[in-house]
Amino acid sequence: MQELIKHLENAWRPALEILILTVGIYYVFRFVRGTRGAPVVTGFLVVFLTSLIFTRVLDLQVLRWILGAFSAFLAVAVVVIFQPELRRMLAELGNLPLFATAGEQRENIEVIIQTCERLADVKIGALIAIEQSIQLQEAVESGIPVDCEATPEMLETIFFPNNAIHDGGVIIKRDPIAYAACIFPLTQRQDLSKSLGTRHRAAIGLSEETDAIVVAVSEETGAVSYAYKGQFVKGVTLEALRAFLTSVLVSNAKRNWLGWFRTVAKVRVQANPAITKTQSTQTTSTEPAK
Repeated sequence: MQELIKHLENAWRPALEILILTVGIYYVFRFVRGTRGAPVVTGFLVVFLTSLIFTRVLDLQVLRWILGAFSAFLAVAVVVIFQPELRRMLAELGNLPLFATAGEQRENIEVIIQTCERLADVKIGALIAIEQSIQLQEAVESGIPVDCEATPEMLETIFFPNNAIHDGGVIIKRDPIAYAACIFPLTQRQDLSKSLGTRHRAAIGLSEETDAIVVAVSEETGAVSYAYKGQFVKGVTLEALRAFLTSVLVSNAKRNWLGWFRTVAKVRVQANPAITKTQSTQTTSTEPAK
């Protein structure tokens, strides 16, 4: 019995290490899946594991030493190859959206849905990036400051053909339209369909380098698509787009502690008429006599 207890005490550390490594490897593959670095990871692992097994089976000591020495440069190779992905991951951890509430995000979602519906009916191309935790100024090459309220009418006006700023993309920050005529970085992925145009490749490229949601409307077919974290979904319905935007934007807003505090405070005031009545009485008493 004592030997069993001693064995269990010595075994929990390796089990914990295996669990941590398993979870870490899973989330690494999940993070790079669908990005332009995913084929590199697959190819590297295939070559490395094949070489390792080959050297172990045949007992090739020189090749084994070379593989061991090569692993020292692996950290530098990871930084170089996965620079966009690492930048996006670190920016997500370092920048928190503190001011967006679930109600504000739902209003933005409806603006996007109505805009896509109008533009798709008349086959007017559009490219809309919804900024989240990562600021997009560094990811775009140019842009014209707009700073106006995001409404379907305004977005439809911006993307109307022959308009001076209809080319390029639009950046929406929480509520206002911040920039228009922005040039987004194009994706370098080689596994995409040749039928995808510049607008869709720009949507994928921006989503690879940031955590923005990029919605695109095709001017040839009127199809609505979106890109998020390197994943591209083409030809979605408006209901599917609304469900996706809600699952990402509203969920992030609910995890926002400041948005939660504002929502709780607002509900508390509405649920307690005495607070509103007291505030109203204080306001009336402080008004100067006419």
